[in-house]
Amino acid sequence: MLHIRNLSASYGHIEALRDVSIDIGKGQIVSIIGSNGAGKTTLLRCISGLIKPTSGSIEFMGKPISQKPHLNVAAGIVHVPEGRKCFSGLTIQDNLLVGGYLIRGKKLLQNLRRAYDLFPILEQRRNQYAGTLSGGEQQMLAICRGLMSDPKLMLLDEPSLGLAPLVMRQVFDLVEQIRNSGITILLVEQNAQKALCACDKAYVLENGRIAICGSGAELLASPAVKKAYLGE
Repeated sequence: MLHIRNLSASYGHIEALRDVSIDIGKGQIVSIIGSNGAGKTTLLRCISGLIKPTSGSIEFMGKPISQKPHLNVAAGIVHVPEGRKCFSGLTIQDNLLVGGYLIRGKKLLQNLRRAYDLFPILEQRRNQYAGTLSGGEQQMLAICRGLMSDPKLMLLDEPSLGLAPLVMRQVFDLVEQIRNSGITILLVEQNAQKALCACDKAYVLENGRIAICGSGAELLASPAVKKAYLGE
């Protein structure tokens, strides 16, 4: 579904990604782990079209991605950014409707129904301003907002950041439900244990380069990964 080859990206003179190659198959959860500053968020921004790579290629469903993010959304790529980025001055329902701005008519109402079924508290509070929600509720809203445009590939950037353990489990349960519905997921996550347990395949990004790749189970068993990311 997603085919990335020799991708490099820079911020001025600072090279954030260096010759990164990644493949993601339809229906998979693929995790990217790595320390702060490793290039994880930059990778997602390149895929969604927010950053123009300096070299390399990104193909989605056999076609090059656009440098216009709204065209990538229309093609089926949705980016749920780090920090939730909910519209705090809009209601929950309006946040969701903004997420479905490309969808019209009955299908928009069906997608809204799906979001409410996934996380019923959103429906209970649909007229409440998003800025009044807890961090966990805002994260659920951000993910459900992403679902409103009927994505084929969802890019999730640090969905468990700053959340209590119970809420973190709810987020990962939601990620699994989304995958079971047929949506492919690329997950960037600092909680390496959770990310590796949840995924089919994983990549370790270090200083902008892919250092290790393999199945989630293989990386969980890797001495290098244990030492660097699992505290063992």
